[in-house]
Amino acid sequence: MAKSLVIVPTYNEAENITQLLPAVLGQAPNIDMLIVDDNSPDGTAGLVRDMMSVDARIHLLERPQKMGLGTAYVMGFKYAIENRYDYVFEMDADFSHSPKEIPNFLKKIQECDLVLGSRYIHGVRVLNWPMRRLLLSFSANVYTQFITGLPVRDATGGFKCFRREVLEAIDLEKVKSNGYAFQIEMSFKVWKKGFRIAEIPIIFLDRRSGVSKMSRKIVYEAVFMLWTLRFRSLFNRL
Repeated sequence: MAKSLVIVPTYNEAENITQLLPAVLGQAPNIDMLIVDDNSPDGTAGLVRDMMSVDARIHLLERPQKMGLGTAYVMGFKYAIENRYDYVFEMDADFSHSPKEIPNFLKKIQECDLVLGSRYIHGVRVLNWPMRRLLLSFSANVYTQFITGLPVRDATGGFKCFRREVLEAIDLEKVKSNGYAFQIEMSFKVWKKGFRIAEIPIIFLDRRSGVSKMSRKIVYEAVFMLWTLRFRSLFNRL
């Protein structure tokens, strides 16, 4: 039976993590979870360790300080490759991504190499966002497709499922972005390698507790990354 790993980066997610872990693991018996915690002051890692003691499918990597989304996922990808998981998920800790969608990803990955959970196919599927943020996100995805040519409707979303072979084909040491630009960079590299990408519709629900990690720095990084990817691809330097 194929094994799946759901990677969840955390920083101050104590309000969510004890509910998220059983919700994800309950989707199938062949799913493991890896929490990559950036030394959360609220004790997130301690709660995960407590749950690890009663469920061997829970794993934890602890980092000394807040180091960013991209490096957390890269660390998780390396763990997945080393431990020979077949399918590897990215997922947020705040329930903006519904665990109930996981079976839909696993079904779709049978016919492609990367599945993206899309907020912008079959209409706009975002709940509880202010209009300003929704317009920013939607416009960013239109701009991303225009600059890079990446043929997806939602390049900035963070709910994904990769085949392990895709991650093995990418030089993870060259992945440099760390905020939401990371999502664009990974999908772009997958596309340029010739792998098959598919999108499935999801409903994105704004976090029900905790604080958003969005910042101006993250937005600026994403804008800069688009042009970097475009020019690097022209010279085959991805």
